[in-house]
Amino acid sequence: MSAGNGCANFLSGDFEVVVVGAGPAGLAAAVSAANAGRRVALVDDNPEAGGQIWREGGVRPTAAREWMRKLGSSGVARFFGARVFDAPSRGVVRVESDGGCFDLHYEKLILATGARELFLPFPGWTLPGVFGAGGLDAMARGGLPVAGKRVVVAGTGPLLLAVAGHLAARGATIVAICEQATMRKVLSFAGGLLAQPGKLLQGVAYRWTARGAVMHFGCWPVAARGDTTLRSVMVRQGDRHWDVDCDFAACGFHLVPNVELARLSGCRIEDGFVAVDAMQQTSVAGILCAGEPCGIGGVDVAVLEGQIAGLAAAGKLGEARGMLARRRRMDRFVHALRNACALNPELREVATDETIVCRCEDVRYGALKRHRSWRDAKLQTRCGMGPCQGRVCGAAAEFFFGWRMGDVRPPAFPARVSSFAGEISVTEREGRCSGTA
Repeated sequence: MSAGNGCANFLSGDFEVVVVGAGPAGLAAAVSAANAGRRVALVDDNPEAGGQIWREGGVRPTAAREWMRKLGSSGVARFFGARVFDAPSRGVVRVESDGGCFDLHYEKLILATGARELFLPFPGWTLPGVFGAGGLDAMARGGLPVAGKRVVVAGTGPLLLAVAGHLAARGATIVAICEQATMRKVLSFAGGLLAQPGKLLQGVAYRWTARGAVMHFGCWPVAARGDTTLRSVMVRQGDRHWDVDCDFAACGFHLVPNVELARLSGCRIEDGFVAVDAMQQTSVAGILCAGEPCGIGGVDVAVLEGQIAGLAAAGKLGEARGMLARRRRMDRFVHALRNACALNPELREVATDETIVCRCEDVRYGALKRHRSWRDAKLQTRCGMGPCQGRVCGAAAEFFFGWRMGDVRPPAFPARVSSFAGEISVTEREGRCSGTA
C-alpha cells in the first residue's frame, strides 16, 4: 500500500471524501473534490492509478496524462494495492492491503468501481490460450509476447476493435474479428458517432491498424479446440460454421458493472446499474457513484460523471450543475452503445451440458440448468462460491437463465480471515504512510 503526497495531514484516517476506484471516473472525482478544498482519500486495488483503460504498458492518451498530473498535485491521499471489502457501518469502509487491514472514515463516499468483461462460457473456453479480450490486451501491455501470434478477437462492442488494434500494433496477426451484432446495428452505431468525430476516428484508426483481419458480423465463437493449449476456434455465422486456426482467442461480450460495494452499502440497483440522480447521488444519503457502475458509456462519460460527483460531494453544487447539459448530450451515445451491444438471444445456445460455467468450483451448464434461481443453484452446486465470488459465472448465469444474483454479504471480495474478523492494524488505523505514489 502507498499513500499519496500530503497524507501526513490526515493522521486520524478521517476524510471528508473517500473515493473507491482510481480509473477515469475515480481520478476525476478525487481531484475535483480535493481542488474544492476537501480532504480526500483515493483507494484502488491496483498498484497505480488509471484503471484498466489508462493503465501503464502503453502510450497513455493526453487526457490520462493530464489527470495523472492533476492527481500528483492535488494532495489526495492515495491507498493503492488496497481493496475495500466491507462497509461495517455508515461512514466507514474497511480496507485490506499487504500491510494489514484498516478503516477509512468518510463524510461522503464516491463509488467509481468500474466494470469488468462479460465472458460467455462455450466448449473449450478454459483451454490455455483463451482470454478475455481486455485481459489479453492487459497482459500484452504487461509484457506477454504476442508478436507473430495468430489471434481471434470475438464478442461485441468497441473494445473488440481497440484490442485488435493494440495487439496488431504489438506484432500480433489478427486472423479474424467476430462481432456478434449485425452489420446493420454496427453501421447504425458508427453513423451516430458522426456527432463525435474523435470517437469515430479512433475506431477507424484501430481498424486500420488491424486491417489484415477479416471482420465478420453476426458471428461468434462456439468452441475452442486443442489438447493442452488452444489450436483453433470454431465460429458460427447464421447456419455456417468454420474453424479458424489461432494461438490466442480474445473474447469479450461487452461489460458488466461492478456494483458489489453499492449493493453492500444498500444502494438501489436498477436494470443492473446503480441508480443515481443528476448529482450522481445514490439512494443512500452521502454515497455517490460515477462511471460504469451507473451505465456503460466510455471514458468521456466516466470522467464527466466523476467531476460532477466530486464537486457535488464537496458541496459545489452550482459548478456541478454547470456540467449537466454536457452530460445530457452524452446520453445519446450511452443509449446507442447499449442498443448496439445487446446480445443476440441465440448466444444462449453456445454452452453445452458439459461446458464449465463456474471455473472456481468446476460446475457445468447441465448441473445449473436444473435449478430455478441463482440462490438455488448456489446452494446445490456451489456455483459462485469460489475465489471470484460469482463475478464471472454470475453474469453468465444471468444471461443464460435470466437469474438475478442475490444481495452481497461481507466480505464483498475475498479477504484474509484476520481482516474479516476485524483485526485492524494500528499503523493503518492511525493513518501512517508507507511511501508516496
